[in-house]
Amino acid sequence: MSATVHIIDDDRMARESLQWLIESAGLPVRVYDSGLDFLDGVESSTCGCVLLDVRMPDINGMELYARLKRMGILLPVIIVTGHADVAMAVRAMKAGAYDFIEKPYNDALMLERVQSAISTDQQQRDAQQRVMAITARAALLTPREQEVLHYVLRSTQNKIIAAQLGISIKTVELHRANLMTKMQARTSTELVRLALLAGLDKATGEVTGQDLAP
Repeated sequence: MSATVHIIDDDRMARESLQWLIESAGLPVRVYDSGLDFLDGVESSTCGCVLLDVRMPDINGMELYARLKRMGILLPVIIVTGHADVAMAVRAMKAGAYDFIEKPYNDALMLERVQSAISTDQQQRDAQQRVMAITARAALLTPREQEVLHYVLRSTQNKIIAAQLGISIKTVELHRANLMTKMQARTSTELVRLALLAGLDKATGEVTGQDLAP
């Protein structure tokens, strides 16, 4: 799915001006005259970024942004605001919005921030895909391999792992080798990094589903 810039503004002239600017840079654009219109069409798989006007009649920019977060839609949102709404835009930034740009805006600055937001969105999606792939590998581990991994994450020596689990050192070595293969890790350090990325809790060795960026 290609990255799309979603412009949400109830002012037709403002929408068309932004649309012309963004399309002049060769980027796909979709425009909406209300926040509700956007909510009706947006999907969780949507990628790109959002240019969001703060003041709109049906649902203001802050409320729309809050709804998007509750829906799990994490598109970077750039707040476009008039001078009187700067305090509101700052609150949006503190809540996690990507940026805010005050009207009247500089075209070059607007394009730079849009390109940056799209790049950030792509990086986040790539990182999420990597985490999902690692988590899938971790799901292939047997209960015993997860037990061994629990000790590996604590830098426990093989002889101690063997004593704790009541197995031979050679069996521990076999489980560690299987861990390396299944997790596609070349070194023990990489195995630990991948395990933590997969959300394997350091204390329990169980999958927690925690999403950590690489």
